[in-house]
Amino acid sequence: MPTVRPLGPGAVDVEVDVNGMRAPLHVPPHRTLLDALRDDLGLQGAKKVCDEGTCGACTVLVDGRPVYACMTLAVTCAGRSVETVEGLARDGELHPVQEAFVAHDAFQCGFCTPGQIMSVVALLRANATPTADDVMRAVSGNLCRCGAYPNIVEAALAAARKATK
Repeated sequence: MPTVRPLGPGAVDVEVDVNGMRAPLHVPPHRTLLDALRDDLGLQGAKKVCDEGTCGACTVLVDGRPVYACMTLAVTCAGRSVETVEGLARDGELHPVQEAFVAHDAFQCGFCTPGQIMSVVALLRANATPTADDVMRAVSGNLCRCGAYPNIVEAALAAARKATK
């Protein structure tokens, strides 16, 4: 059972699994997952842009599903698994989706890139052989103001091809 223990007015202890590691948090009930990740845990990958769930720059995976961290309360993540873009690389090696984004120039300003990557990772875990339409649907909640969508789609498809070899 998740641990959420009230600690006086306005604060609770929450234990979350972040990138495979136990992360105890002491947060007010209204604190977003995004603020907890960035301010309390120092994980700056998920970007704070719109802070209202319209851009997707803060996308992380909660129990394997993409969510807007700016619209998710930290206390609702008690006992759950949260994965951020920082947790994708292993042993100094980029995740295949991260590699594909670099190889296919799937970013320009790079601000939306972490959210785009997390949405693509979730897609590829659910569908190893997506179509371009599948990729566009998966990233439809991630706004790229620079218009790098063709490269994002190609990067996702390249990562899928590499993973299925």
